[in-house]
Parts: sequence; C-alpha cells; structure tokens
Amino acid sequence: MADADPARTAAVRDSLGVGVAVGAYGFAFGAASVAAGLSVVQSCLLSLLAFTGGTQFAVVGVVAAGGSIGAALGGGLLLGSRNTLYAMRLAPLLRVRGLRRLLAALGTIDESTAMAVAQRTPALSRVAFWWTFAGVFTFWNLTTAVGALVGSVVDPASFGLDAVVPAAFLALLAPRLRTGQLERWIALVGAAIAFLLIPVTPPGVPVLAASAALLLAVRLR
Repeated sequence: MADADPARTAAVRDSLGVGVAVGAYGFAFGAASVAAGLSVVQSCLLSLLAFTGGTQFAVVGVVAAGGSIGAALGGGLLLGSRNTLYAMRLAPLLRVRGLRRLLAALGTIDESTAMAVAQRTPALSRVAFWWTFAGVFTFWNLTTAVGALVGSVVDPASFGLDAVVPAAFLALLAPRLRTGQLERWIALVGAAIAFLLIPVTPPGVPVLAASAALLLAVRLR
C-alpha cells in the first residue's frame, strides 16, 4: 500500500496530460466545423453531446462535401459504434451503477479506454478513466468553442484549416495501417469502393458503402 498514493498521482498526472494534448485538437474541429457550414452553437453542441472526435470529423466531412444530414449521421454512427466494444471491455473495471452509467457511456472514448486498460489494478483503472474523461471533455469543448469562434470571423481556408478534416482522417488511419496486413487490405478495399462510387452517388454515400470492406475481415478470419 506504500506506493498506492504515488501510483494514483502518476495516473492522474498522465490522464490530465492526455486530456490537454487531445483537447487541444478540438480547435481544429471547431474551425473545420464552421468552415463546413455549421454555426458556432451547432459546433459546440456537437462536441458537448457527441463527444467523440472521429465521429465528429466524419459528420463535418460529409457536410463539407455537400452530403445530406442522414449520410453524415450514418457515417458518424458507424464510426462511433466502436465505443460499444470499449464499453464491454470497461464494464468490469468501472463497475458503475445508476445515472453514473450514462456519464461513463459519454466518457467512453479511445483515450479514456486506453488509459484505463493500461493500469495495473481496477482501482487505478477507474482513476485513469475518470480523470482522462474529465481532462479531454473540458479541454476539447473549450478549444472547440475557440476554434469555432475564430473560424466564424476569419476565412479558414486562408490558414489552411479547410484541409483539417482530410488531414485528421489520415492521422487516424496511419497507425492502423501499421498494425497488420489485414488492416491494409481493408483500407485498400474501402478506398476502392469509395473511389468507384464518388462519381455516381451523392456525397456521403461512398463513405457508408466503404464500410462494406469490413466484411473482408470476417471472411479472412
């Protein structure tokens, strides 16, 4: 028990560090969201209520390309569905009940999950989860508001912020491509499906259809 307090302190420190680093990325989302045509209030509400970066960028990307709200939300839901798997992994560690389950569901994102499962004990996992959630949620929403406000008074394209959405997706994709051959095949098939459908379907539909490449993983495994 002698190292319990130092271990907790380290978990809190690391979790807040992740919160600051990831939260700063919200500035890019806020600016990109306004550039895509959303208002400052809509951009802030998307961060406040959806609170999952990949999904938010997916929605904004489809809207920026001229796609329908249905296509934007459909792509966002597909991307956000991974959080359901995270919740299954975290349930025995967090052991939340009642209304706290709703709060834990909102906080189940890539970063909070990664920090929680990396700890040595369930107690430290809970500390890491809640502090990472708090850090990312606070800084992400603050920087989203700042980015949206800046994007509403200046031309985002003049600073290259109109390229934030595709750059963000490349940043999300790159680490996955290094994990194995199957991941690379899925990416290539998905890209091929989208490439073929872009000239003949409305914006947003190629993104949804490209998810069919995941069937390749089921087939090969």
